Amino acid sequence: MTTTSPPQPHAHLRADATYLFDARGVAKRFRHAAIFGALDALQAGEVMNFMNDHDPLPLLDQLRSRYGDGIDWVYLEREPHRIRIHFIKRIPGGSDVGAQTRP
Repeated sequence: MTTTSPPQPHAHLRADATYLFDARGVAKRFRHAAIFGALDALQAGEVMNFMNDHDPLPLLDQLRSRYGDGIDWVYLEREPHRIRIHFIKRIPGGSDVGAQTRP
């Protein structure tokens, strides 16, 4: 008889960890909800390396409304059909984690 241990929750082992989120593989009708879920799961100081096929300006407006100064972002690439953004969960009361490059 084989026994299996219960699944372990994801461990955030480093406060400065970076996690990939490729929105191109998520159905459009689920994208924003999936992105919000991923950002909500970040610990302070962690980064989500976001990839998309278009500049997500409506999403950025929603992020401002939802998170205020709690999420920072920096464009790494801003080319047609190739967008890469680092979303950074800010440390409450801490200094800026990264420079903002907002549209």
